[in-house]
Amino acid sequence: MNDKNYYIHDTSIIDDNVEIGDGTSIWCFSHVRSGARIGKDCHIAQNVYVDKDVRIGDGVKLENNVSVFECVTLEDFVFCGPSCVFTNDLTPRARYKKGTKGYKQTIVHHDATIGANATIVCGNEIGEYATIGAGAVVTKDVSAHALMLGVPAEQKGWVCECGQVLKRTSSNHYCCPDCQRKYIYKDKKFTEDTEETES
Repeated sequence: MNDKNYYIHDTSIIDDNVEIGDGTSIWCFSHVRSGARIGKDCHIAQNVYVDKDVRIGDGVKLENNVSVFECVTLEDFVFCGPSCVFTNDLTPRARYKKGTKGYKQTIVHHDATIGANATIVCGNEIGEYATIGAGAVVTKDVSAHALMLGVPAEQKGWVCECGQVLKRTSSNHYCCPDCQRKYIYKDKKFTEDTEETES
């Protein structure tokens, strides 16, 4: 693996049959299990655990002490704050081991953010550009651009593509106070209002 254009700290353990994209850095005391695939330009910080067969996209940032267990997929540019954790078994017992067939899939879509110490209960999807607040516990699917806070996590607003919490300008229109992008909530979907943005 030394002919590749990525960095692995001497104290990290990278099992056989792991794919790592160019520009990725894996820092001290991290462990990547066999079958894992990590994309380009990722930042894997100290003491991160990436389980076997996990899929991680390009530009992903995993801060210290993050655990990404089997059956979790992180799409491009997902941010995972310090000590956030994923699960893969809804009814775990040390005595009765299920193996992969008994695990639940979790997907975090592109550009989503998961705050420090948050827990993502398995079997759920987190939509693109969603933000999960620090310490929140996600127990259900999360809509794109949703801001989720608390235990269990509930939606408390909407967030912009840039990450800022959006301001409501009318009953179903929203605006970013930073980048000025405009959004609309219509037909149970939250999307960028390109017509208003361009006008």
